[in-house]
Amino acid sequence: MSAVEVPNFGELLAPYIGSVPEHAVPNFLALLERGAADRYRYWAEQLPDFSDGLNVCAASEDKIADIVESLFPIAEDLAAEIAGPLPDARQAYYSVFEPLTLKQQLQIQAAAELQGAKAWEAMLVDGMPAAMREGLEQCMKLERESSTYLYSIIDQVG
Repeated sequence: MSAVEVPNFGELLAPYIGSVPEHAVPNFLALLERGAADRYRYWAEQLPDFSDGLNVCAASEDKIADIVESLFPIAEDLAAEIAGPLPDARQAYYSVFEPLTLKQQLQIQAAAELQGAKAWEAMLVDGMPAAMREGLEQCMKLERESSTYLYSIIDQVG
């Protein structure tokens, strides 16, 4: 597998994440997960031999967003506020992939999933409600499963 430089997505997206109120950051990240789900669906169209697995990854991204949105409910007016920086944040994410081959894109995404798992892990704090801890741990598990799947197919992608 040829080496590809993996950006630190936390740093790349920091200006956008930093523009939303701190208590709404999980919800903003959930919206970014939905963008990643769209990206997986795109890859599933481009790589029909792997479409089933890539669509499972897309569903996992949507599931992560569902979990986070249920754990961190926000008021409707705040939801509209965090939607403001979302298009630019998604474009920053998508732009990382534009000059790359599909194989390189999957390499980047596999690493990004592990970064995502660490982001959810960083939200775990002592004394948090068990349901919240379990939800975040489920998000971490889903991120890692998608990464594992991507790493399992990368060498098969031309």
